[in-house]
Amino acid sequence: MKEEDIVERIQKNPKFMQFVSMRNNYSYVLSVLMLIAYFGYILLVAFNKPFLATKVAAGATMSVGIPLGLGVLVFTIVITAIYVRRANSEFDDIKDEIVREASK
Repeated sequence: MKEEDIVERIQKNPKFMQFVSMRNNYSYVLSVLMLIAYFGYILLVAFNKPFLATKVAAGATMSVGIPLGLGVLVFTIVITAIYVRRANSEFDDIKDEIVREASK
């Protein structure tokens, strides 16, 4: 079977269209969450410096901005790990099933 035939059969498969939609929606949700966290922090830096300059505890040298900034970085890593885990398990399984069906 030609490769072009397989590609055409995959593209016409309703499971493929559902898969693409599901994967894109998932990516959009995670991207929006990341943008909210990132731009939320940037907006705090721009418009609420006194809050970020607040000390974590009395006599402490660390301000609230440092843990919040680290939180954004950790959130980025966690959200990436969540996507990669789902992509390597569920998304790959669905993709393999669609390719198997098209190759028959």
